[in-house]
Amino acid sequence: MSTPLTWLGHSAFRLDTPSGTRVYLDPWLTGNPSCPATELKPERCDLVLVSHGHGDHVGDAVALNQRFGCPIVAQVELRGWLTDQGAADDGAAHSINKGGSVEIGDVTITLTTANHSSSAHDGTYLGEPCGAILTIDGCPTIYFAGDTNAFGDMALIRRIYAPEIAILPIGDHYTMGPREAAVSLELLGVARCVPCHYGTFPILTGTPDRLRELAPAGVEILVPAPGETVEL
Repeated sequence: MSTPLTWLGHSAFRLDTPSGTRVYLDPWLTGNPSCPATELKPERCDLVLVSHGHGDHVGDAVALNQRFGCPIVAQVELRGWLTDQGAADDGAAHSINKGGSVEIGDVTITLTTANHSSSAHDGTYLGEPCGAILTIDGCPTIYFAGDTNAFGDMALIRRIYAPEIAILPIGDHYTMGPREAAVSLELLGVARCVPCHYGTFPILTGTPDRLRELAPAGVEILVPAPGETVEL
């Protein structure tokens, strides 16, 4: 079975599972210059995943939770802060940490490490940044890297979770660029990659074309336009 993945610009994605679960990943919609106007008011949301505490990733998470009553999965400190910002208090149910998993409907989310930082605009510490493995019944396993550089333990992610698709930042400056992303693909051993965190601002100079030049042979680079859907 295939899983439609829609890029909403920057690092925001909408994922629809075969059973109908709608997942928003790092849902920065409001204020995101790359997000199409048609995507600014979601019609529904069943689950939100936030990789770390920067505003361009937390985005509309609290608003989605308040509007749709959908759970937000995030690392422990970040999930507690989101409650302080107005998200529903669900105790420890969706506050997990690296290596931990939570199952919501047909989606299992497991947090992995990421090399980055995580804080609010005022400098409040919001736990450690994370990536995530998304395991969906009957679908390819997805690795959503969040914001990170390349790191050797991506080989452990391959060994433990065997992801088939990687969603990787490539913009450079704040995350890895195409050169490190290409090495990440080698370490992960995935067959397909969806690049993100590029093109939003001029300072993010990495491009999918450069990633294609550097990527291991045989890796398919999927490049949807903002608002466009690819089948995973």
